[in-house]
Amino acid sequence: MPSPHEDLQLRLASPDEFDDVLRVFRRAFGEEYVPDATGVGKAVFEAERTLVFADGAQLVATAGAETRDVTVPGAIVPAAHVTLVAVAPTYRRRGLLTRLMHRQLRDVREAGVEPLAMLWASEGRIYQRFGYASAARRLSMSADRREARLLPRLGAPTGTLREATPADARKEMVELYEQARPERVGWSSRDEAWWTFILNDPIENRGGASAMRVLLYDGAGGPEGYARWRMRPEWGPGGPASEVAVAELVATTPAAYTELWRFLLSVDLSRTVEFWAGSWDEPILHMVDEPRTLGGQQSDSLWVRITDVPAALSRRRYQIPVDLVIEVDDPLLPENAGRWRLRSDGPSGSGSCVPAEDRAEVDLACDVADLGAAYLGGVSFATLAAAGRVRQARPGALATASTAFGWPRSPSSIEVF
Repeated sequence: MPSPHEDLQLRLASPDEFDDVLRVFRRAFGEEYVPDATGVGKAVFEAERTLVFADGAQLVATAGAETRDVTVPGAIVPAAHVTLVAVAPTYRRRGLLTRLMHRQLRDVREAGVEPLAMLWASEGRIYQRFGYASAARRLSMSADRREARLLPRLGAPTGTLREATPADARKEMVELYEQARPERVGWSSRDEAWWTFILNDPIENRGGASAMRVLLYDGAGGPEGYARWRMRPEWGPGGPASEVAVAELVATTPAAYTELWRFLLSVDLSRTVEFWAGSWDEPILHMVDEPRTLGGQQSDSLWVRITDVPAALSRRRYQIPVDLVIEVDDPLLPENAGRWRLRSDGPSGSGSCVPAEDRAEVDLACDVADLGAAYLGGVSFATLAAAGRVRQARPGALATASTAFGWPRSPSSIEVF
């Protein structure tokens, strides 16, 4: 029988415990544990940021974080990328996850570097308890490629396409990703170890599909975009029924975006095109003659938790000049609670967020989770107010805040971490 939870040891993982952490994580998600034979997973594992509960020599719960940056409206900021959160099945319902998440948030706050934490949620109800909120929507597509036709007015193909292996195209992909990332809210930084991890493609993980392929688009001045994709061969009673699975598509020009999609929607022997991590305002929705044939479905991607309200609100930019007093409630990190005065000159000006004067009148009142939902510009304060989550204390404040926090493109994330 497991020991009482009071006897379990909460501590940091050691570097040589990566496989043990991974074993707990895989087991909790009902997956088979596969050793990290190539070492690419261990290369991005940060033991010094991974909290574990141990019952003797056995790890029974984990919660990790990765040190990376994320693009927010008008800026790039450090963010704790929360990952490897799991509790062994026989140790559930004993408060271990709560203790892990509380400790992790406190550690992030006290380090004073990352004004926000973010994660992909297995279940949203789990993380809302800790002040996280859904901040970016995800568009997944299962397109009938024989029916999804580009609009004629998009014109004839321009530039050139070429295929390459991930290894051969790595330098170009890195450069293109870094060109695109500053404008794509929700995209995370990738160092060399992360690129190696992302491009790792062991045959046992392909599920019968081909090796990963890279398609590059070259414009007049050089590469302007790439797509990573693979083919899953299938045959049905009517003949070929293969699937094109798109892992990610990065384009720095409209021409690159158009031509990459033109190719992916026309691969011989394929019948469907799967794209799992599009943005909610993906341009392809407006490029085909019948959008329904793309089979789009909405889901969530990034969940955001603000760990330092004044730092987070000061770092991002705002669509219009703003001067608001926001009253925030945060029971887990009381340093965030109180009245904050947010001021900004607009998208090209710097912002500031400082404690409001004692007599300052409140414009909006909300929980810290509501700030997290609106922070990336994908959810408006007006929507949150309609949901009963934000209270307007001064007429017009909702409209001002909704416009100020908005951004031209929807936030998105193209990788699970």
